[in-house]
Amino acid sequence: MTDEPKTSETLADPAVSVVGPGEGETILLGTTRLRVLEDGSNTGHRLGLVESVLAPHTPGPPQHRHAQHDEGFYIISGTVRFTVGEKDHDATAGTFVLVQPGAPHTFANTTDQPAVMLSTFTPDLYVQYFRDLQDMIAGGQAMTPQATIRTMSRYATEPATDFAERPEGRRSHG
Repeated sequence: MTDEPKTSETLADPAVSVVGPGEGETILLGTTRLRVLEDGSNTGHRLGLVESVLAPHTPGPPQHRHAQHDEGFYIISGTVRFTVGEKDHDATAGTFVLVQPGAPHTFANTTDQPAVMLSTFTPDLYVQYFRDLQDMIAGGQAMTPQATIRTMSRYATEPATDFAERPEGRRSHG
């Protein structure tokens, strides 16, 4: 290796990925529509990026923990309720939520308006989880909590069984 400075002639042209409005892979999961903006194929699988549109009153997945990836959520419009352990956080447009490996969490749209959020996955492995859920539905299997948990388990994700679902009024709100 030389100590010579890199020039434009010695550096490979960096790749640029552009996904325009209405472009990208669409995944339909019940009342949620996802648009894959980056599935990891352009980032060496370091990053996945998905836009999610949650219809009004869309329940989320069972509360769970990821062992191998960080998950970020940026709320573009509407309100998304994040449940972290026993605490609820109502995230409105402009809010960013970062979930590190091991943190129990779930989310839902409990309002009468659609909600749109951008989700990041580092590394990208969870993008395939959504594809697997869509394939499960297309194969005629219902997206029950049990089926969702089975699918999550293939992606180093497990249910947060220490936080049982409780009635809405008994949770603390943040």
